[in-house]
Order: sequence, then structure tokens, then C-alpha cells
Amino acid sequence: MPVDHYENFPVASFLLPARLREPVEAIYAFARSADDIADEGDAPAIVRLARLNDYRRELHLIEQGSPPHGAMFARLATAIGSHDLPIQPFRDLLDAFSQDVGKTRYADFDELADYCQRSANPVGRLMLRLYRADSVEHLAWSDAICTGLQLINFWQDVGIDWQKQRIYLPLDDMARFGVTESQIANQRVDDAWRALMAFQVQRARALMHRGAPLARALPGRIGWELRLIVLGGLRILQRIENAGHDVFQHRPTLGKADALRMALAALNYTHNTQ
Repeated sequence: MPVDHYENFPVASFLLPARLREPVEAIYAFARSADDIADEGDAPAIVRLARLNDYRRELHLIEQGSPPHGAMFARLATAIGSHDLPIQPFRDLLDAFSQDVGKTRYADFDELADYCQRSANPVGRLMLRLYRADSVEHLAWSDAICTGLQLINFWQDVGIDWQKQRIYLPLDDMARFGVTESQIANQRVDDAWRALMAFQVQRARALMHRGAPLARALPGRIGWELRLIVLGGLRILQRIENAGHDVFQHRPTLGKADALRMALAALNYTHNTQ
């Protein structure tokens, strides 16, 4: 499996307490369907943005205590009301998805990190809220993990994103290492490309390690879930390095054998896990 942000969402995982499966599935359905509006199909941009704006109106109804329209939003309203979930993370997700409709380049890492703050971090924050574990320290660790996972997804999918006319590699980093857009188009892996990707891999790894203490701080099932997620992200980064940073011909994925190894590694997990 790839490390994709929403594919890593712990939907119906056996590690989830039964009481949280329904709200997690409701949050996932919202995030996945909104993301698909931005990314899938061939609807023009104005139609995609209008549909995402419909989602914003439904969130407003939920916030006001009015009944929303449609089964998906009714389900989400129940989850929000039952677990006292904040509305802002859902709005942040919609802002990020709307940005995806029109923005295809990022000038620097600060700009990319701002996008990740809205496209990835809200998911971790909502999960911590469900577990009543959303302390300031835990939220900071969660943000680091979620941003790290989003970056890992970008690095493994450079070729796929190019087909969508998107580049998530910061443009100033590309210029500093001497990598051009035509090089991505031609899938040319040379010393400049490897240096650029090595830098980005280390950037993502540092974020994963920064947030990793959360996986030890939280008890029980959520701790296990986080350990597996962190280990999976780090394993993908190692795969990128092992492939000589050629994510075009050797897009890294994880399989069943990896899952077993990660489960075993989680037994002796430390935040310094490589």
C-alpha cells in the first residue's frame, strides 16, 4: 500500500474502539468525498469550487444546529454533536481542497507547510479530539506526523502528480539543486535529482521523528495505530532511498510482509525508530 493521507485514515480498523468507528467513518466520508471533488473526474474548476462551497454551507448548518441535507452530512452532524468536535478542522480541509483546484506550484516550503496545515493536520487533530487527548503538546506532535505523512505522499507521487500538472516540490529547492520541470516531465534521475530528493526525504523524516513521541504518549489502541503509521511512513522514506531516489520507476509501496514487520517493530517501538 502507498502512504496516502486518506488511505491511512484508520477507518474501521480493528485497533479502533467500537464506539469510535462510526464517527471516524463519518469524518473519513466527508474528507474523502471532498478530496475527490477537487481531484477526480473532469468537471471544470468552477463546478468543483461550487460543490466544495456546498460542503461549507452544510457545515454552517451543522454549526448552527440546523439539520443538514443528505445522509453523509446528517451522519457527520451526529458525530460532531456526540463528540463535541470543532468545526474549524473541517473548514480547513475544504480550504485545502479548494486550493488544489487551482494551485499547482509552491514557491517555498513555508507555502507548502501552510497547505499541509490545512490538508493534513486537521485529520490528526480530529482524531485526538475523539480520544479526548488533544492537549497542546499532543496536537503539536500530531501536526508534525500529519505534515510528515503528507510530504511522504508528495515525494512518492512526484510522477503521478506531474500527470495532474502539479508539482509539490518547493520551487526554490528545485532551483537550488538545479532541477527543472522538464526533468520531472522526462523522469530523469541524476545527481541533482538525487540530492534534491535526499534533502526532502530528510525533511519528512525529521518531522516524523519530531511527532513520534505521540505514539508512546497515547495508551492502548490509538498508540498502536500511531506506531504503525509512523513506522510505515519511515519505511516508505527508506524505500525511496533504497531505490536511489527514483520514484518514477520505483514508486515505493508497502505490502503484507511490511505490515507484519511493522507490527513486530511496534512491540519494541521507540521514537528513534529508523
